Amino acid sequence: MPAPDVAALLTELERSDPDIADDARVAVEWLTGGEPLETITQLNVCEFLWYTLPLEVTGDRGAIARALGRLLRLGGMDRYAALCASPTTAQVLRTYAREGDEAGTSAYQRALNATGVLPPDVPELRWSSLMGPEELGAHLACSAALELAIVCGRLDLNASAAKVDAEALTRRWLTEPRAELGGDNWLNRVHGERLNRWVLGRGAARRELAQPFEVRLHAPIPAPDGPHLQALRWLLEAADRPGGVPLTQRHNIARAYVVEAAERFGWPIAGTRSENGVTALRTLRRIAEHEMQAVRRAGRRLVITTKGRRLLTDPAAMWQAATASLLTPVSGQREMEVSVREVGLMLLSEGRELACGKLTERVTEVVVGEGWRTATPAEVARPLAELRHRLEAFDLCVSPATRQSPAHVASVQESSGSPADHVAADPTPAALTPTGRAAALTALRAQALRPRQYVSLSRGTPA
Repeated sequence: MPAPDVAALLTELERSDPDIADDARVAVEWLTGGEPLETITQLNVCEFLWYTLPLEVTGDRGAIARALGRLLRLGGMDRYAALCASPTTAQVLRTYAREGDEAGTSAYQRALNATGVLPPDVPELRWSSLMGPEELGAHLACSAALELAIVCGRLDLNASAAKVDAEALTRRWLTEPRAELGGDNWLNRVHGERLNRWVLGRGAARRELAQPFEVRLHAPIPAPDGPHLQALRWLLEAADRPGGVPLTQRHNIARAYVVEAAERFGWPIAGTRSENGVTALRTLRRIAEHEMQAVRRAGRRLVITTKGRRLLTDPAAMWQAATASLLTPVSGQREMEVSVREVGLMLLSEGRELACGKLTERVTEVVVGEGWRTATPAEVARPLAELRHRLEAFDLCVSPATRQSPAHVASVQESSGSPADHVAADPTPAALTPTGRAAALTALRAQALRPRQYVSLSRGTPA
């Protein structure tokens, strides 16, 4: 049965308890934002009581909460009314008053998590902390489904399988076709919203470059058939052997393994044949150890981790982890430098060969148009060099014969200037292999669909 009209409830409250009618009116306006009372959920009520009320509403917050509870009880919403007068609400409001907003917000988050109505992250979707309209709709719909399951006894928050059950329900609610969405599902709606906002981006040049990707990245990019990421697999398999990969006193990979890797994967090797003389191997190890957490150093050995073993047995997971690393920020790297790699991947994924110097110029034009006014070709060349090292480590780019020769490597090392300077001036073409183009699209899609910072989780504030 529909909940009573808010105006009628307020009129009744003014007759029966006029002292709290004004507080109740303030509270219900914030809570509903002008929508019918029957549309509110437990998540709406909790967010108002534990977040909006203490941070946005002036007056006696405890009295306002109690007045709202009185109005909700008049409307037959006893469960929600009980929240208004609950010890949890009193404790959260007290924390804000005594310890400040930061402590109060932490208490709000703990209390909200304990309700069980907050949709968990699932493999298909990690929720944004702040959401766009479609994601907000999906979040509220999943929360309502969780609330109903708890009330009906289908989801027992005290059961050992509660977390798994909540994730399964959320996944199902996100992926099943919904009549109210015209047969679409919430996951497609959220992905479409995030992709569209990524395409719009910053600056006309970037929008023009990204526009075709709204279609290209709409569906998941399948991993290519046949062997790929062989160097990563080789490193993990070596680390999985008894004793792992031996390291030197300086904790570099032992020379025998360095030579084996260089010969097996056609990587140039220079200097004393140490790990530092093979850029692709050094980059590969850094990614596997510090970003994927697939290997770890144990004394003078490099050994595989539990996560690394999972990657070895799950090619799809290995593909996702490796491609995501193409855009993983390096320690200390600025947002502009990640943007450089993103634009570089967009340009290279088109399948054209570009001289490294020309690629640097083109990327610089785009990122300056995004608002990075101080970006220079030299600054752009550094993250592009990092991107190229990662592509080479995974054998995703075309490596000209000149780049493979020891003479070329030696000449670069003996020349003056930084590696980024050589990237900016390098006339050799930069191009991706077919597997590299699939990896670039996969990385770009993951970047486009990552959690965003949009509008508020709750219904918002009244106009």
